[in-house]
Amino acid sequence: MNLLLLTPQLPYPPHQGTSLRNFHIIRGLADHHAITLLSFLEDNQSADPAANAPLYALCQRIETVLVPCRSKGRRLGQMLTTRRPDMEHRLHSPAFAARLRDLLRRETFDVVQVEGIELARYIAIVRAASPQSKVVFDDHNAETELQRRNMQTDLADTRRWPAAAYSWVQMRRLARFEAWACRAADAVTAVSDADARHLQALVPQLPLPITVIPNSIDVEQYRLDPKDARPFDIVFSGKMDYRPNVDAVLWFADEVWPQVAAQRPSTTWAIVGQKPHDRLERLRGLPGVTLTGWVKRVQPYLAGARVVVMPFRVGSGTRLKLIEAMAAGKPIVSTPVGAEGFPVRHGREIWLADTAQELGTAVLHLLTHPDERARLGAAAQEFARQYDWRVVVPQFEPVYARILNEEQ
Repeated sequence: MNLLLLTPQLPYPPHQGTSLRNFHIIRGLADHHAITLLSFLEDNQSADPAANAPLYALCQRIETVLVPCRSKGRRLGQMLTTRRPDMEHRLHSPAFAARLRDLLRRETFDVVQVEGIELARYIAIVRAASPQSKVVFDDHNAETELQRRNMQTDLADTRRWPAAAYSWVQMRRLARFEAWACRAADAVTAVSDADARHLQALVPQLPLPITVIPNSIDVEQYRLDPKDARPFDIVFSGKMDYRPNVDAVLWFADEVWPQVAAQRPSTTWAIVGQKPHDRLERLRGLPGVTLTGWVKRVQPYLAGARVVVMPFRVGSGTRLKLIEAMAAGKPIVSTPVGAEGFPVRHGREIWLADTAQELGTAVLHLLTHPDERARLGAAAQEFARQYDWRVVVPQFEPVYARILNEEQ
């Protein structure tokens, strides 16, 4: 087939959730289909073919458009003068729209796959410019549910009430937009059963069920060499301007870290990820805490971690960082939200904790019991095998076959 994929950032190098999912989708489809990629290019990315050689080797054609600049004033104006959600505006680009129309005019695509809700607005252009193409909407998060959880969490802290008000407004707008995107596509895919249920509740009249295709990684890349390790007792990884990640780290720092530091004053904690939010600056002064900022590879930090923590209070979708840590054979302490979407078992592949006290107790227990760390890590590594891209990505094939055969 001839496939066109739309992505919100160039999916190389695959360093975080969205780019990991998109790169491995392309990697898994390229052997059997001709792939054209139309992608936004973030300000820290390069479209140079030499710098992105593995991605260019997989695609027949790659075209990029710079991510549009949007000032705070313009963002506020859009929120006040329209009823559309912030995420619909975020990647509004006449240049991207023109490039998409041009591609659709010059070439016939069997399937156009839209990666994430920020790009869903472009479904309308596909329908108008290429009505014969089928559209797959790959929803990386149940965004309406994510905003609902953000709102509930922020309501508990009076300092965060403005953020809670923002989420309340966005939740209502996203419900309409996310439902429209699901109805406008020929097929909808989600990363977990939980997300599929949330989306199906938004659009109960959807004629076909939502297909669950989980996030995936290259499991082999996480077989770690100890000599590359960056040693820290505790590691958290993620894009550090993403609201659920910021909330998770601040909650751990305020409610869990003091318990750990009181009993083990020499404990070290690395917060690994690009673009640390201003709200995290106060953590730089805490003894034992390191904010790395951007790193070339997360694997050395996983190799050196004794315990990986996932103290999430909000979120949707699934967290690829969990599967990365599992593939690396690391023991994980997580809230149920952090492990949502994965059929993990408490005490078998992971340690689940509901409260800050339970998280602290679990972390301290694992730090002082190497045999238990080894047992959990081995079970986690075995669990991660089912999320290798070679296993997961072929699950798109029946989706394509179904929608392409509907008219025959």
